[in-house]
Amino acid sequence: MQAGRQNFNIVIVAQGGRLQYEAVLFAASLRHSDPGFSGRLLVAEPQPGPAWPSDPRISHPEIRSLLTALDAEIVPFTSQSFGATYPFGNKIEALSALPTDAPFVFFDTDTLITGPVSDIAFDFDRPSASMRREGTWPEIELYGPGYGEIWKSLYDKFGLDFETSLDLSRPDEYWQRYLYFNAGWFFHRDAAVFGARFRDYATAIRDDPPATLVCQSLNPWLDQIALPLVIHALGGGRPGPDLAGLDGDASCHWRVLPLLYARESDHTVEVLETVTAPNHIKKVLKQYDPMLRMIYQGRGQKVRAMFDRANLPPREQMIRNQIKKAGFWMR
Repeated sequence: MQAGRQNFNIVIVAQGGRLQYEAVLFAASLRHSDPGFSGRLLVAEPQPGPAWPSDPRISHPEIRSLLTALDAEIVPFTSQSFGATYPFGNKIEALSALPTDAPFVFFDTDTLITGPVSDIAFDFDRPSASMRREGTWPEIELYGPGYGEIWKSLYDKFGLDFETSLDLSRPDEYWQRYLYFNAGWFFHRDAAVFGARFRDYATAIRDDPPATLVCQSLNPWLDQIALPLVIHALGGGRPGPDLAGLDGDASCHWRVLPLLYARESDHTVEVLETVTAPNHIKKVLKQYDPMLRMIYQGRGQKVRAMFDRANLPPREQMIRNQIKKAGFWMR
Protein backbone atom coordinates (compact mmCIF):
# COMPACT_ATOMS: atom_id res chain seq x y z
CA MET A 1 0.00 0.00 0.00
CA GLN A 2 1.37 3.43 -0.92
CA ALA A 3 2.03 5.84 1.96
CA GLY A 4 -0.47 8.29 0.54
CA ARG A 5 -3.20 5.62 0.57
CA GLN A 6 -2.76 4.51 4.16
CA ASN A 7 -5.64 4.64 6.56
CA PHE A 8 -4.95 7.52 8.93
CA ASN A 9 -6.78 9.59 11.50
CA ILE A 10 -7.14 13.37 11.56
CA VAL A 11 -7.07 15.19 14.90
CA ILE A 12 -7.98 18.75 15.84
CA VAL A 13 -8.47 20.36 19.26
CA ALA A 14 -11.71 22.03 20.38
CA GLN A 15 -12.89 23.62 23.59
CA GLY A 16 -15.33 26.31 24.72
CA GLY A 17 -15.09 29.63 22.90
CA ARG A 18 -13.69 30.26 19.42
CA LEU A 19 -12.28 26.75 18.85
CA GLN A 20 -15.64 25.01 19.10
CA TYR A 21 -16.97 27.02 16.14
CA GLU A 22 -13.77 26.49 14.18
CA ALA A 23 -14.12 22.75 14.79
CA VAL A 24 -17.55 22.76 13.15
CA LEU A 25 -16.12 24.61 10.14
CA PHE A 26 -13.19 22.19 9.90
CA ALA A 27 -15.44 19.11 10.06
CA ALA A 28 -17.89 20.51 7.52
CA SER A 29 -15.09 21.36 5.11
CA LEU A 30 -13.53 17.90 5.47
CA ARG A 31 -16.80 16.15 4.65
CA HIS A 32 -17.41 18.52 1.71
CA SER A 33 -13.91 18.46 0.19
CA ASP A 34 -12.87 14.86 0.92
CA PRO A 35 -16.02 12.70 1.04
CA GLY A 36 -13.84 9.62 0.51
CA PHE A 37 -11.78 10.13 3.66
CA SER A 38 -11.87 6.73 5.38
CA GLY A 39 -10.13 7.50 8.68
CA ARG A 40 -11.54 8.90 11.89
CA LEU A 41 -11.93 12.62 12.58
CA LEU A 42 -10.98 13.02 16.25
CA VAL A 43 -11.83 16.21 18.11
CA ALA A 44 -9.59 16.29 21.18
CA GLU A 45 -11.20 18.09 24.11
CA PRO A 46 -9.36 19.18 27.29
CA GLN A 47 -11.12 18.22 30.51
CA PRO A 48 -11.62 20.17 33.75
CA GLY A 49 -8.81 19.88 36.25
CA PRO A 50 -6.13 21.82 38.13
CA ALA A 51 -4.63 23.17 34.87
CA TRP A 52 -7.87 24.95 33.95
CA PRO A 53 -9.43 27.53 36.35
CA SER A 54 -12.69 27.23 34.41
CA ASP A 55 -14.25 24.32 32.54
CA PRO A 56 -12.54 24.17 29.11
CA ARG A 57 -14.95 21.75 27.46
CA ILE A 58 -17.15 22.53 24.46
CA SER A 59 -19.88 24.60 26.05
CA HIS A 60 -22.83 24.30 23.65
CA PRO A 61 -24.76 21.02 23.35
CA GLU A 62 -25.81 21.89 19.79
CA ILE A 63 -22.16 22.06 18.75
CA ARG A 64 -21.49 18.64 20.20
CA SER A 65 -24.52 17.30 18.32
CA LEU A 66 -23.45 18.93 15.08
CA LEU A 67 -19.92 17.54 15.34
CA THR A 68 -21.40 14.08 15.85
CA ALA A 69 -23.63 14.58 12.81
CA LEU A 70 -20.48 15.41 10.84
CA ASP A 71 -18.97 12.05 11.90
CA ALA A 72 -16.49 13.61 14.31
CA GLU A 73 -15.58 11.80 17.53
CA ILE A 74 -14.95 13.90 20.64
CA VAL A 75 -11.97 12.46 22.53
CA PRO A 76 -11.27 13.75 26.07
CA PHE A 77 -7.77 14.33 27.37
CA THR A 78 -6.31 15.60 30.64
CA SER A 79 -3.91 18.55 30.74
CA GLN A 80 -0.98 17.73 32.97
CA SER A 81 1.92 19.86 31.74
CA PHE A 82 0.22 22.91 30.24
CA GLY A 83 -3.43 24.05 30.36
CA ALA A 84 -4.69 27.61 30.67
CA THR A 85 -1.21 29.09 31.13
CA TYR A 86 -0.16 27.79 27.72
CA PRO A 87 -3.20 26.64 25.71
CA PHE A 88 -1.02 25.92 22.66
CA GLY A 89 0.12 22.94 24.72
CA ASN A 90 -3.24 21.31 23.95
CA LYS A 91 -1.86 20.05 20.65
CA ILE A 92 0.97 18.35 22.55
CA GLU A 93 -1.08 16.76 25.33
CA ALA A 94 -3.97 15.73 23.08
CA LEU A 95 -1.72 13.22 21.33
CA SER A 96 -1.65 11.05 24.45
CA ALA A 97 -5.37 10.33 24.02
CA LEU A 98 -5.18 9.22 20.39
CA PRO A 99 -5.37 5.60 19.22
CA THR A 100 -2.06 4.03 18.24
CA ASP A 101 -3.48 1.63 15.65
CA ALA A 102 -3.29 4.18 12.81
CA PRO A 103 -1.04 7.08 11.82
CA PHE A 104 -2.30 10.58 12.53
CA VAL A 105 -2.31 14.02 10.92
CA PHE A 106 -2.80 16.93 13.30
CA PHE A 107 -4.35 20.16 12.02
CA ASP A 108 -4.84 23.41 13.87
CA THR A 109 -8.58 23.90 14.21
CA ASP A 110 -8.47 27.16 12.23
CA THR A 111 -7.89 25.17 9.04
CA LEU A 112 -10.17 24.67 6.07
CA ILE A 113 -9.98 21.44 4.08
CA THR A 114 -10.22 22.50 0.45
CA GLY A 115 -9.37 19.25 -1.37
CA PRO A 116 -8.93 15.51 -0.85
CA VAL A 117 -6.30 15.05 1.87
CA SER A 118 -6.73 11.31 1.24
CA ASP A 119 -4.76 11.74 -1.98
CA ILE A 120 -1.68 13.18 -0.27
CA ALA A 121 1.29 10.80 -0.24
CA PHE A 122 2.17 10.93 3.45
CA ASP A 123 5.26 9.01 4.51
CA PHE A 124 4.29 8.47 8.11
CA ASP A 125 7.74 7.12 8.96
CA ARG A 126 9.23 10.50 8.07
CA PRO A 127 7.33 13.16 10.05
CA SER A 128 7.10 16.72 8.81
CA ALA A 129 5.18 19.92 9.43
CA SER A 130 3.98 23.13 7.81
CA MET A 131 6.47 25.51 6.21
CA ARG A 132 3.90 28.30 5.95
CA ARG A 133 5.63 30.53 8.46
CA GLU A 134 7.64 33.69 8.91
CA GLY A 135 10.86 34.14 10.88
CA THR A 136 9.02 34.74 14.14
CA TRP A 137 11.51 33.03 16.47
CA PRO A 138 14.14 33.63 17.70
CA GLU A 139 14.30 37.41 17.81
CA ILE A 140 17.96 38.27 17.45
CA GLU A 141 19.32 40.86 19.87
CA LEU A 142 22.09 43.25 18.78
CA TYR A 143 24.72 41.86 21.15
CA GLY A 144 23.17 38.47 21.79
CA PRO A 145 23.67 35.04 20.23
CA GLY A 146 22.70 34.48 16.60
CA TYR A 147 20.39 31.95 14.98
CA GLY A 148 23.06 29.28 14.73
CA GLU A 149 24.16 29.50 18.34
CA ILE A 150 20.60 29.52 19.66
CA TRP A 151 19.40 26.57 17.59
CA LYS A 152 22.57 24.55 18.15
CA SER A 153 22.19 24.93 21.91
CA LEU A 154 18.75 23.31 21.64
CA TYR A 155 19.96 20.42 19.51
CA ASP A 156 22.86 19.90 21.92
CA LYS A 157 20.48 19.88 24.89
CA PHE A 158 18.74 16.80 23.52
CA GLY A 159 21.77 15.10 21.99
CA LEU A 160 20.65 15.72 18.40
CA ASP A 161 22.83 16.28 15.36
CA PHE A 162 22.54 19.95 14.46
CA GLU A 163 24.43 19.98 11.15
CA THR A 164 22.08 17.54 9.41
CA SER A 165 19.10 19.76 10.20
CA LEU A 166 20.45 22.71 8.20
CA ASP A 167 19.36 23.86 4.77
CA LEU A 168 22.81 24.55 3.34
CA SER A 169 21.35 26.34 0.32
CA ARG A 170 20.54 29.21 2.69
CA PRO A 171 23.28 31.53 4.01
CA ASP A 172 24.63 31.34 7.52
CA GLU A 173 22.54 33.34 10.02
CA TYR A 174 19.55 33.55 7.67
CA TRP A 175 16.51 32.23 9.51
CA GLN A 176 15.40 29.76 6.83
CA ARG A 177 18.72 27.91 7.08
CA TYR A 178 17.47 26.48 10.40
CA LEU A 179 14.68 23.92 10.72
CA TYR A 180 11.59 25.88 11.73
CA PHE A 181 7.95 25.00 11.19
CA ASN A 182 4.49 26.36 11.72
CA ALA A 183 2.72 23.88 13.99
CA GLY A 184 -0.50 24.23 11.96
CA TRP A 185 -0.11 20.65 10.74
CA PHE A 186 2.21 17.77 11.47
CA PHE A 187 2.04 13.99 11.23
CA HIS A 188 3.66 10.73 12.30
CA ARG A 189 2.97 7.00 12.42
CA ASP A 190 2.52 6.87 16.23
CA ALA A 191 0.73 9.52 18.27
CA ALA A 192 2.01 8.16 21.59
CA VAL A 193 5.66 8.25 20.52
CA PHE A 194 5.40 11.66 18.89
CA GLY A 195 3.37 13.13 21.75
CA ALA A 196 5.71 11.88 24.48
CA ARG A 197 8.76 13.30 22.70
CA PHE A 198 6.93 16.59 22.04
CA ARG A 199 5.90 16.91 25.72
CA ASP A 200 9.35 16.00 27.02
CA TYR A 201 11.16 18.49 24.77
CA ALA A 202 8.67 21.33 25.32
CA THR A 203 8.65 21.00 29.12
CA ALA A 204 12.45 20.69 29.26
CA ILE A 205 12.85 23.89 27.22
CA ARG A 206 10.30 25.68 29.39
CA ASP A 207 11.70 24.52 32.72
CA ASP A 208 15.42 24.53 31.95
CA PRO A 209 16.18 26.52 28.80
CA PRO A 210 19.73 26.85 27.48
CA ALA A 211 21.51 30.06 28.44
CA THR A 212 21.23 31.27 24.84
CA LEU A 213 17.47 31.65 25.32
CA VAL A 214 17.74 34.12 28.21
CA CYS A 215 16.41 37.02 26.10
CA GLN A 216 13.93 34.95 24.10
CA SER A 217 10.18 34.69 24.62
CA LEU A 218 8.81 31.15 24.88
CA ASN A 219 5.16 32.18 24.89
CA PRO A 220 3.54 31.67 22.40
CA TRP A 221 6.45 30.07 20.52
CA LEU A 222 7.24 27.04 22.71
CA ASP A 223 5.43 24.48 20.53
CA GLN A 224 7.16 25.80 17.40
CA ILE A 225 10.55 25.75 19.13
CA ALA A 226 10.17 22.12 20.21
CA LEU A 227 8.50 20.83 17.02
CA PRO A 228 11.55 20.84 14.69
CA LEU A 229 13.59 19.08 17.36
CA VAL A 230 10.94 16.35 17.66
CA ILE A 231 10.65 15.90 13.90
CA HIS A 232 14.42 15.76 13.46
CA ALA A 233 14.78 13.28 16.34
CA LEU A 234 12.18 10.97 14.76
CA GLY A 235 13.88 10.92 11.37
CA GLY A 236 11.83 13.58 9.65
CA GLY A 237 12.50 16.96 8.13
CA ARG A 238 11.24 19.58 5.72
CA PRO A 239 8.23 18.54 3.62
CA GLY A 240 8.89 17.40 0.06
CA PRO A 241 6.77 17.92 -3.07
CA ASP A 242 4.49 14.99 -2.20
CA LEU A 243 3.05 17.15 0.60
CA ALA A 244 2.42 20.21 -1.55
CA GLY A 245 -1.35 19.83 -1.15
CA LEU A 246 -1.05 20.86 2.49
CA ASP A 247 -1.04 24.66 2.61
CA GLY A 248 -2.00 24.25 -1.05
CA ASP A 249 -4.87 22.62 -2.91
CA ALA A 250 -5.99 20.39 -0.02
CA SER A 251 -5.84 22.60 3.09
CA CYS A 252 -5.65 26.21 4.16
CA HIS A 253 -4.52 27.30 7.63
CA TRP A 254 -6.57 30.49 7.64
CA ARG A 255 -5.92 31.49 11.27
CA VAL A 256 -8.15 34.61 11.32
CA LEU A 257 -11.15 35.18 9.05
CA PRO A 258 -10.08 38.66 7.86
CA LEU A 259 -6.77 37.16 6.70
CA LEU A 260 -8.59 34.37 4.86
CA TYR A 261 -10.67 36.87 2.91
CA ALA A 262 -7.69 39.16 2.30
CA ARG A 263 -5.16 36.69 0.92
CA GLU A 264 -6.52 33.22 0.17
CA SER A 265 -7.62 31.83 -3.19
CA ASP A 266 -11.05 32.19 -4.76
CA HIS A 267 -11.48 28.43 -4.31
CA THR A 268 -10.81 28.66 -0.57
CA VAL A 269 -13.39 31.42 -0.15
CA GLU A 270 -15.85 29.42 -2.25
CA VAL A 271 -15.39 26.36 -0.01
CA LEU A 272 -15.81 28.51 3.11
CA GLU A 273 -19.06 30.07 1.93
CA THR A 274 -20.41 26.80 0.53
CA VAL A 275 -19.90 24.71 3.64
CA THR A 276 -21.28 27.41 5.95
CA ALA A 277 -24.46 27.93 3.90
CA PRO A 278 -26.65 24.97 5.03
CA ASN A 279 -29.17 26.05 7.67
CA HIS A 280 -28.06 23.53 10.31
CA ILE A 281 -24.48 24.85 10.01
CA LYS A 282 -25.49 28.50 9.78
CA LYS A 283 -27.69 28.26 12.87
CA VAL A 284 -24.67 27.32 14.98
CA LEU A 285 -21.92 29.44 13.41
CA LYS A 286 -23.99 32.64 13.54
CA GLN A 287 -23.69 32.48 17.32
CA TYR A 288 -20.01 33.43 16.96
CA ASP A 289 -19.78 37.12 16.14
CA PRO A 290 -16.73 37.07 13.81
CA MET A 291 -18.36 34.36 11.68
CA LEU A 292 -21.70 36.18 11.73
CA ARG A 293 -20.19 39.44 10.51
CA MET A 294 -17.43 38.16 8.22
CA ILE A 295 -19.30 35.29 6.50
CA TYR A 296 -23.01 35.97 6.81
CA GLN A 297 -23.17 39.78 6.86
CA GLY A 298 -20.63 40.30 4.07
CA ARG A 299 -17.78 41.99 5.92
CA GLY A 300 -15.37 39.39 4.56
CA GLN A 301 -16.11 40.33 0.97
CA LYS A 302 -15.43 43.98 1.82
CA VAL A 303 -12.03 42.95 3.16
CA ARG A 304 -11.41 40.88 0.04
CA ALA A 305 -12.08 43.88 -2.21
CA MET A 306 -9.28 45.78 -0.45
CA PHE A 307 -6.48 43.49 -1.68
CA ASP A 308 -5.00 42.22 -4.93
CA ARG A 309 -4.11 38.57 -4.32
CA ALA A 310 -1.44 38.81 -7.04
CA ASN A 311 0.26 41.72 -5.28
CA LEU A 312 -0.17 41.29 -1.54
CA PRO A 313 1.94 43.19 1.00
CA PRO A 314 5.10 41.17 1.72
CA ARG A 315 4.47 40.73 5.45
CA GLU A 316 1.37 39.57 7.27
CA GLN A 317 1.52 42.45 9.74
CA MET A 318 1.08 44.90 6.86
CA ILE A 319 -2.12 43.11 5.80
CA ARG A 320 -3.39 43.15 9.38
CA ASN A 321 -2.67 46.87 9.71
CA GLN A 322 -4.62 47.72 6.54
CA ILE A 323 -7.64 45.72 7.70
CA LYS A 324 -7.50 47.32 11.16
CA LYS A 325 -7.25 50.80 9.65
CA ALA A 326 -10.43 50.10 7.65
CA GLY A 327 -12.20 48.98 10.85
CA PHE A 328 -12.79 45.42 9.65
CA TRP A 329 -10.46 43.47 11.93
CA MET A 330 -12.05 40.65 13.97
CA ARG A 331 -10.74 37.52 15.65
